[in-house]
Amino acid sequence: MAKLLLVAAGALVDPDGRVLLARRREGSQMGGLWEFPGGKLEDGETPEEALVRELDEELSIETQKSCLSPIAFASCAAGDAHLLMPLFVCRKWNGVPEPRAHDAITWVRKGELLQFDMPPADRPLAAQLRDVL
Repeated sequence: MAKLLLVAAGALVDPDGRVLLARRREGSQMGGLWEFPGGKLEDGETPEEALVRELDEELSIETQKSCLSPIAFASCAAGDAHLLMPLFVCRKWNGVPEPRAHDAITWVRKGELLQFDMPPADRPLAAQLRDVL
């Protein structure tokens, strides 16, 4: 049986309806690909708590669990593990996102989401997000 890897991801949506994507650092696993920010859950964390922590660590922004709305999830093989990744929409945060853990960030319109090279788990989430925004 594959180990279950729990990862929380966030789709930051600005007042103009654009979505933030972050590019993984070259040299890292899947480097150069664009993703929704987020990361692995630590012991005892809920997905919402993990995402609030990860957004602070990765983008220097603060938000609260009450600002996160679950919208979709991905379930796929990830090496010797199985990845389960809920995607939360976040429209309210404090601070200006800046890439601390990524090469770059960009704001894209929903119709542009699938034009970016993404990890296997993010691509179906991008399609679902595009359809509901």
